[in-house]
This record gives sequence, C-alpha cells and structure tokens, in this order.
Amino acid sequence: MTELAKRYGGSLYELAAEESLTEPILQELTLAESSCKQEPQYLRLLQTPSIPKKERCGLLDKAFEGMHPYVVNFLKILCEEDLLGELSGCLEAYRERYNADHGIMEATVTSAVPLSAEEREKLLNKLQAKTGKLIRLTEKTDPSVLGGLRLDLAGERLDGTVQRRLELLRDDIANVVL
Repeated sequence: MTELAKRYGGSLYELAAEESLTEPILQELTLAESSCKQEPQYLRLLQTPSIPKKERCGLLDKAFEGMHPYVVNFLKILCEEDLLGELSGCLEAYRERYNADHGIMEATVTSAVPLSAEEREKLLNKLQAKTGKLIRLTEKTDPSVLGGLRLDLAGERLDGTVQRRLELLRDDIANVVL
C-alpha cells in the first residue's frame, strides 16, 4: 500500500467515523473495489486520458448510482486525480483503520483441505483468546501444504505444515557434516 493510498483511505475513514458511517461505507467501498476488479476494462476506460475527466466522473455516477455519496464522491476524486489504480490500497487502509477501531484482527489460514466447522471454531476460539480481539478468518486451501496449517496473523506467519517440516528436514540433512 502506498502513502497516497494510506492518506486517501485514512481520510475517507475519518470522514465516515465523524458521521458514524464506518460500517456501511466499508461495505460499499468493498463492493466498488470488487466491481472494478471484475471489470478491468471499465477501470481502464476510467483511466483513459483522452476521455475528459468530467465524462469519466459521469460514468462513475451512473455505475455506482444508489451508493452512499461519500463513496461515489471518493471514487470521483480518485478519478480526477488519476489515482483509481490506488483503490485497492485505499480500501486496505480504510479496513486497517476500521479493524483497529473495532478490535478486529484479520487472519488467513491455509490448509491442504478445507477446515471442518468444528476445526474452524476451535481455531477461532484459540486465536481470540490469545489476542483478545475479534478474529476475521479467511480460509485458503493449498494441496501442496500436504497437512497441518499455515497461519498469517498481524504480519506474522506461523507455519505448522508438513511441507515446511519437510523443508526444515531437508535443510538439516543438507547441513550434516560427515
């Protein structure tokens, strides 16, 4: 995330917080960002310098009609400043501020097979007890981990996968002096 994205996303968060709109703005900003990702041609169109900025902003008004004016105006500001490419970073900055204010930590768990509901619940309970925060868990499956779990939490990676254990064993064997 760039400094510009932090500044813009943080500014939007401050505005939303003043109006007690942090949750709905987060939801709508997330929707706008995913819409732009799903339609990369539309995003390129909005970044085309040969189209006047006023026209591009009009396209944003039509595409995001019905969304909160703060979100639409934010997108128009990004368009006018040629910063629509920073939208994902702005959302990330906004979400970080939201999570910090609401005691939420995001975690990603990677396993070879999907976790059962019971395993997911146990993991969430352990993480919440350890951190004292509400955990928003994202699950990923990757057959290459073979077994065990890899957890990314607050910028730290905890790797208890079979794949990692095999890598460590391989390193140990390679470093054996005969």
